[in-house]
Amino acid sequence: MNGVRALPIGDQRVTTTDSIVVVSPYDGHELGRIPACGATEVNNAVLAAKTAMEKYPLPAWQRAEILDTAARLLSERIEIFARIVAEESAKPIATARVEAVRTISTFTFSALAARELAGEMIPMDAAAAGEGKLAFTLRVPIGVVGAISPFNFPLNLVAHKVAPAIAAGCAVVLKPASQTPFSAITLAEMLIDECGLPPGYLNVITGSGTTVGNAIVDHDGIAMITFTGSPEVGWGIKSQAPRKKVGLELGNNAPIIIEPDADLDAVAGKIAIAGFSHAGQSCISTQRVYAHENIVDELVAKLVPKVKALAVGDPLDETTNVSALISKSERDRVVEWINEAVEAGATLLCGGEVVDGVLAPTLLLDVTPEMKVCSLEVFGPVVSIQRYQTTDEALRLANDTRYGLQAAIFTNDLSIAMRAITTLDFGGVLVNEVPTFRSDQMPYGGLRDSGNTREGPRYAVEEMTETRLVILPLPTPPKN
Repeated sequence: MNGVRALPIGDQRVTTTDSIVVVSPYDGHELGRIPACGATEVNNAVLAAKTAMEKYPLPAWQRAEILDTAARLLSERIEIFARIVAEESAKPIATARVEAVRTISTFTFSALAARELAGEMIPMDAAAAGEGKLAFTLRVPIGVVGAISPFNFPLNLVAHKVAPAIAAGCAVVLKPASQTPFSAITLAEMLIDECGLPPGYLNVITGSGTTVGNAIVDHDGIAMITFTGSPEVGWGIKSQAPRKKVGLELGNNAPIIIEPDADLDAVAGKIAIAGFSHAGQSCISTQRVYAHENIVDELVAKLVPKVKALAVGDPLDETTNVSALISKSERDRVVEWINEAVEAGATLLCGGEVVDGVLAPTLLLDVTPEMKVCSLEVFGPVVSIQRYQTTDEALRLANDTRYGLQAAIFTNDLSIAMRAITTLDFGGVLVNEVPTFRSDQMPYGGLRDSGNTREGPRYAVEEMTETRLVILPLPTPPKN
C-alpha cells in the first residue's frame, strides 16, 4: 500500500489535499495514506446517499443479490482481506483469516434478512373501532445511516453495519477507524465495482473523530448513527444527537465464573485463546475470572503453561498467537495498569513485560474489584483471577460492573447454570463457553455502559427500518 487512497463518495473517487499516514502497529512502517476529510466531504457523501435512495430504491431481491455476490467474492478473497487486516491492525494472520470468514457469514445472513424483511397483519376487528378495516405494516428504510466503526475488527464490524443497512434499503456514510481504513475501503470498492451496489449507497469518509465523526453525527440528512467504540464517545454521540436513532455497541470487562465441578482442562484451553486473541482487543475478550477457592491452584497450574506457550511476534508469521496492541500509547497504558495491580497486591503469574515491542500475555492472581484491571475494560492481553467461596458471591462479583455485554459460567450443575442465567445482568449469558464467543447471526449487544442495541443482521435490519402502518377499508357486505 502506498500513495493516497481515493475514497468512494457518490459516483466519484475522492482525495483531499491533506492526508493521514497509516502505519503498522507492529513495526511502525508506513502502510499507505488516506484522505483527511472534513465537513465538506461528509456533506457531499450525505447528499449522494440521499440521492441514491431517491433515484435507485432497491427492491428486496436486488439487495439480497448484491449481498450474496459480496459473500461469494469474499469467499474467493479470504487471503487478500486477511492480509490487509493483519497488516493494518496487527491481528495475527490466522486470526485475521477467521475474521474474513466471519465476514462472509455476516453478508450471507444479511442477504437472508433482506429476503425475509416483512411487516405483519393487524387484527383490526379485535376492537369495535377497527371493524370494517384491513391493516398491515410495512418495514421501510429509516434513511441514511451514519456508521462509525472501530479498529479491532476492521472488516467484520464494518460488515455488521454496512450489510444490514443494504438489506434494509439504506444508504451509508461510513467512517472507518483511521488506524485501520484499508479493509473498509477495499470492501466498499468491491461492493460498488463488482456487486452491483449503485453509487452513493456506500460512501467512505476518512479523518479524525472530532472532525469527520462530529460532522456525521450533526448532519441533518443522517437518520441513524450506528457506533462501535468506547462508552465515553458512544454516550457522547447519543447526547449530541438526541433526535436521531443512535445504536451503540460499546465496551465490557467480560467475567467467567468457574464452579468446582467444571472441566478445568477445557476451561484453561478456552481462556488461553479467549483472553489473548488479538491481544485482548475485543469487547468480549475474557478479562475477569472468578474461580472457586477449591480449584484455583489447579486452574492456575493448567492455565499458566498454556499462556506462556502463546507465540508473540510478527502478525504476518503463521505461528504468531499474540502481536502488538494498536499503538504504543495503548501498550504503555496496559502495562501501567498491570504494574498498579501488582503494587496493590496482585500476583503476576506470567507476562507483564514488553518483548520486541509486544506486551506478553499476562495473568494476574488475587486481584481485587477496585483495581483497574477488574473495574474497567483493559482492552489488552490481561486476564485476572479472583477467588470466591460461594456461587452467590461469584454472581455478585460478576454483576458488580458498569458494563453488561456478555458473561459466562462453567458448571455441570443445571440448577446453578439456571441460577446464573436468571441472575447475571448481561446482554448474553453463556454456559460452558467463554463470553468471547460470538456467531454473527445472533443478537449481540449489552446493557449499561456496554450499549443500547443488538447487532446481528436480522436485528440490525429491524433497527434500520421504520414501521409504516397501512389501513384500508373493507368493502361493505351487500344487503340482501
